[in-house]
Amino acid sequence: MSREGGTRALDLARVLLVHGELAPRLTLQTILQAGGYAVDVAATEAEAVSKLDEGRYALVLTDASFDGYNVLAYARVKDYHPATAVVTSYEGDKKRRPHRATTRMSIYTENLPNLLTDVAELIGARATRRYRV
Repeated sequence: MSREGGTRALDLARVLLVHGELAPRLTLQTILQAGGYAVDVAATEAEAVSKLDEGRYALVLTDASFDGYNVLAYARVKDYHPATAVVTSYEGDKKRRPHRATTRMSIYTENLPNLLTDVAELIGARATRRYRV
Protein backbone atom coordinates (compact mmCIF):
# COMPACT_ATOMS: atom_id res chain seq x y z
CA MET A 1 0.00 0.00 0.00
CA SER A 2 1.16 3.48 -0.67
CA ARG A 3 0.42 6.86 0.83
CA GLU A 4 -0.36 9.74 -1.48
CA GLY A 5 -1.57 13.06 -0.14
CA GLY A 6 -2.50 11.55 3.21
CA THR A 7 -4.88 8.96 1.74
CA ARG A 8 -4.22 5.26 1.42
CA ALA A 9 -4.32 3.82 -2.06
CA LEU A 10 -4.49 0.11 -2.75
CA ASP A 11 -3.06 -0.88 -6.10
CA LEU A 12 -4.55 -4.23 -7.08
CA ALA A 13 -2.22 -4.75 -10.03
CA ARG A 14 -0.23 -2.81 -12.58
CA VAL A 15 -1.87 -2.47 -16.00
CA LEU A 16 -0.41 -1.20 -19.27
CA LEU A 17 -3.13 0.41 -21.37
CA VAL A 18 -2.24 0.92 -25.04
CA HIS A 19 -4.75 2.94 -27.03
CA GLY A 20 -4.15 5.27 -29.96
CA GLU A 21 -7.10 7.59 -29.28
CA LEU A 22 -6.99 10.06 -26.41
CA ALA A 23 -10.64 10.04 -25.24
CA PRO A 24 -11.03 6.25 -24.92
CA ARG A 25 -7.56 5.97 -23.39
CA LEU A 26 -8.40 8.52 -20.70
CA THR A 27 -11.79 6.94 -20.04
CA LEU A 28 -10.36 3.46 -19.60
CA GLN A 29 -7.47 4.79 -17.52
CA THR A 30 -9.88 6.62 -15.19
CA ILE A 31 -12.10 3.55 -14.74
CA LEU A 32 -9.15 1.26 -14.05
CA GLN A 33 -7.60 3.71 -11.58
CA ALA A 34 -10.95 4.14 -9.82
CA GLY A 35 -11.00 0.36 -9.46
CA GLY A 36 -7.63 0.47 -7.67
CA TYR A 37 -5.32 -0.50 -10.52
CA ALA A 38 -2.00 1.23 -11.16
CA VAL A 39 -2.24 2.21 -14.83
CA ASP A 40 0.53 3.17 -17.23
CA VAL A 41 -0.57 4.38 -20.65
CA ALA A 42 0.99 4.30 -24.09
CA ALA A 43 -0.31 5.93 -27.25
CA THR A 44 2.00 4.17 -29.71
CA GLU A 45 3.40 0.72 -30.25
CA ALA A 46 6.96 1.98 -29.65
CA GLU A 47 5.96 3.62 -26.37
CA ALA A 48 4.26 0.41 -25.23
CA VAL A 49 7.30 -1.75 -26.04
CA SER A 50 9.51 0.70 -24.13
CA LYS A 51 7.23 0.50 -21.08
CA LEU A 52 7.18 -3.30 -21.27
CA ASP A 53 10.99 -3.26 -21.24
CA GLU A 54 11.07 -0.93 -18.21
CA GLY A 55 8.46 -2.50 -15.95
CA ARG A 56 6.35 -5.51 -15.08
CA TYR A 57 2.61 -5.63 -15.66
CA ALA A 58 -0.12 -7.97 -14.52
CA LEU A 59 -2.16 -7.07 -17.61
CA VAL A 60 -1.55 -5.49 -21.00
CA LEU A 61 -4.67 -4.04 -22.68
CA THR A 62 -4.48 -2.83 -26.25
CA ASP A 63 -6.93 -1.37 -28.73
CA ALA A 64 -8.14 -3.67 -31.52
CA SER A 65 -8.23 -0.92 -34.16
CA PHE A 66 -4.73 0.23 -33.27
CA ASP A 67 -2.86 -2.85 -34.55
CA GLY A 68 -1.91 -3.58 -30.97
CA TYR A 69 -1.42 -7.27 -31.68
CA ASN A 70 2.33 -6.69 -32.03
CA VAL A 71 2.34 -5.23 -28.52
CA LEU A 72 0.46 -8.27 -27.19
CA ALA A 73 2.88 -10.64 -28.94
CA TYR A 74 5.80 -8.78 -27.39
CA ALA A 75 4.17 -8.87 -23.94
CA ARG A 76 3.59 -12.62 -24.18
CA VAL A 77 7.32 -13.35 -24.59
CA LYS A 78 8.29 -11.40 -21.48
CA ASP A 79 9.70 -13.66 -18.75
CA TYR A 80 6.88 -12.79 -16.32
CA HIS A 81 4.08 -13.57 -18.85
CA PRO A 82 1.45 -10.88 -18.21
CA ALA A 83 -2.19 -11.45 -19.02
CA THR A 84 -3.18 -9.82 -22.30
CA ALA A 85 -6.46 -8.56 -23.71
CA VAL A 86 -7.84 -6.57 -26.60
CA VAL A 87 -10.11 -3.62 -25.89
CA THR A 88 -12.77 -3.09 -28.53
CA SER A 89 -15.94 -1.05 -28.72
CA TYR A 90 -17.84 -3.65 -30.73
CA GLU A 91 -18.70 -7.05 -29.30
CA GLY A 92 -19.64 -8.69 -32.57
CA ASP A 93 -20.65 -12.33 -32.35
CA LYS A 94 -21.19 -13.20 -28.68
CA LYS A 95 -20.83 -16.93 -29.45
CA ARG A 96 -17.21 -16.39 -30.45
CA ARG A 97 -16.21 -14.68 -27.19
CA PRO A 98 -13.47 -16.70 -25.43
CA HIS A 99 -14.17 -18.35 -22.10
CA ARG A 100 -13.49 -16.06 -19.13
CA ALA A 101 -10.78 -18.33 -17.72
CA THR A 102 -8.44 -17.76 -20.65
CA THR A 103 -5.59 -15.29 -20.41
CA ARG A 104 -6.43 -13.79 -23.78
CA MET A 105 -9.75 -12.12 -24.25
CA SER A 106 -11.53 -9.11 -25.62
CA ILE A 107 -12.97 -6.51 -23.29
CA TYR A 108 -15.91 -4.73 -24.86
CA THR A 109 -16.27 -1.06 -24.00
CA GLU A 110 -20.00 -1.12 -24.70
CA ASN A 111 -20.16 -3.17 -21.50
CA LEU A 112 -18.24 -0.77 -19.23
CA PRO A 113 -20.11 -1.76 -16.04
CA ASN A 114 -18.39 -5.15 -16.24
CA LEU A 115 -14.96 -3.81 -17.20
CA LEU A 116 -13.45 -4.09 -13.73
CA THR A 117 -14.91 -7.58 -13.26
CA ASP A 118 -13.46 -8.72 -16.59
CA VAL A 119 -10.06 -7.24 -15.74
CA ALA A 120 -10.00 -8.86 -12.27
CA GLU A 121 -10.99 -12.25 -13.68
CA LEU A 122 -8.37 -12.06 -16.40
CA ILE A 123 -5.57 -11.11 -14.00
CA GLY A 124 -6.71 -13.76 -11.53
CA ALA A 125 -6.82 -16.49 -14.16
CA ARG A 126 -3.33 -15.56 -15.35
CA ALA A 127 -1.94 -15.50 -11.82
CA THR A 128 -3.45 -18.92 -11.10
CA ARG A 129 -1.78 -20.40 -14.17
CA ARG A 130 1.52 -18.70 -13.35
CA TYR A 131 1.77 -20.06 -9.80
CA ARG A 132 0.32 -23.55 -10.26
CA VAL A 133 2.50 -26.26 -8.78
